[in-house]
Amino acid sequence: MKKLALLLAFGCVFTLTAQTEIEKVSETTSKSDIEGHIYFLADDLLKGRDTGTPELKIAASYLANSFRRYGVKPNPKTGTYYQEVKLKRIAPSKDASIIINNQTLTDYVLLNADAMSANQDAIFLNHGLADDYKGKDVKGKIAIIKAGGPQTNDTRAALRLRQTKEKLAKDNEVTAIIELLDADDETWSFIDHNFNRSRLAIDLGESDKSASKETAYVLVLDKDGTMAEQFSAAKTLNSKIVIGDKHEESVISQNVIGVIEGTDPQLKNEYIIYSAHYDHLGIDQPDKTGDSIYNGARDNAVGTTTVLSMAKNLAKYPTKRSALFILFTAEEKGLLGSSYYVENPVLPLHQMVYCFNSDNAGYNDTSVISVIGLTRTSAENNIISAAEAVGLKAIEDPAKEQGLFDRSDNVNFAKKGIPAPTFSLGFTSFDGDVTKYYHQPGDEADSLDYDYLLKFFKAYVLAGRKIGNDIQTPRWNEGDKYEEASKALYQAEAVKN
Repeated sequence: MKKLALLLAFGCVFTLTAQTEIEKVSETTSKSDIEGHIYFLADDLLKGRDTGTPELKIAASYLANSFRRYGVKPNPKTGTYYQEVKLKRIAPSKDASIIINNQTLTDYVLLNADAMSANQDAIFLNHGLADDYKGKDVKGKIAIIKAGGPQTNDTRAALRLRQTKEKLAKDNEVTAIIELLDADDETWSFIDHNFNRSRLAIDLGESDKSASKETAYVLVLDKDGTMAEQFSAAKTLNSKIVIGDKHEESVISQNVIGVIEGTDPQLKNEYIIYSAHYDHLGIDQPDKTGDSIYNGARDNAVGTTTVLSMAKNLAKYPTKRSALFILFTAEEKGLLGSSYYVENPVLPLHQMVYCFNSDNAGYNDTSVISVIGLTRTSAENNIISAAEAVGLKAIEDPAKEQGLFDRSDNVNFAKKGIPAPTFSLGFTSFDGDVTKYYHQPGDEADSLDYDYLLKFFKAYVLAGRKIGNDIQTPRWNEGDKYEEASKALYQAEAVKN
């Protein structure tokens, strides 16, 4: 009887040790779990999970309790599964007047604007880029510029130049920017709706009060470029700008955080971050069916669920490296949750060797996984082989023109030097079924292909396991844009030790 018991015991040990990585993944990843998470997070009852709403707090509680149920340890700084993120809601002034050469501008949005009153010279600076400032006396003047740049031919790309133009204006001590945008009615309606309403920002407390004033930045509708042509030809330009006070109020939201310790005595000091944002757009303009709830099943209940799937797996089968799970708030408001986190990390950033982010717009090819930044890090082969193991193909960003790497939470970690791609549903171009659902009320849980999602989730979990167990620490590939930041982050710590 004793011999039989021993044989059974050894048999159990052998079975456990012989279990393959893909078997561990399959054991903890099921279609029913995936459906359960996504259907809950994308339910109408959560009203689109807008940041600062009670419904987003319900989602945060659900995620925290999922971590608790799996056996994931809480945020080491708080002992809870939350990191409080202090935000402020800023409503633009309703009291503004902008006059250029006695012409009152009527169709505009205030992108940036502290209270101001100015009656001074203006200057036309073409696109307001670096070369346009050369040899010009601009200090204290109002800069009138055209949207975009010489190589920019669409509105989204033009708006992405805003930070560059804003910095140039501030460096050259320009008082305000008036940017003229030639846009059709539909595009302008979208801009007007999205910018002429309150926005969220990180609340820096006393630091906010002592910060220098923003350079006023006004975007003006200029159909057919009429004003740009008129102002560029004018011999002199004068302006009168009056902008009233903004309205501000405090908003508290939460990043949801959990930790699992690794099994290797040395490698457990290195962490893989598994991240996604769990907020979405809330309630907004109705579509043709009258639906006004932007449920965000793809964006980003799917991404959130990938992280939950990883947590469930690692809680049962930890990897050599430790895991830090972060579910971000306020991504849709300007990557605010991750911006706050990288300045207030719960564990030292130099211990974070990889950020495996998951964010989605949609999919139009169920044979692939699109990984934004796949070829930029040494973990590329781990991700490719994981996808192949479940019958999918991992491909690099097929729509570089969209600037997707810089539009999700991964970029805030990349800026700090941490290798950080984004794992996304399969698309071969940013159109079709991607744009059909991206930021639309129709992005509902029942519109998803769960057979495809099961393979997608298994690929993410398996890739995470491979990276977590790899003897080689993941890194940026040589020559990458963020390689120098990475050296600064990791080598400084190595020298210190």
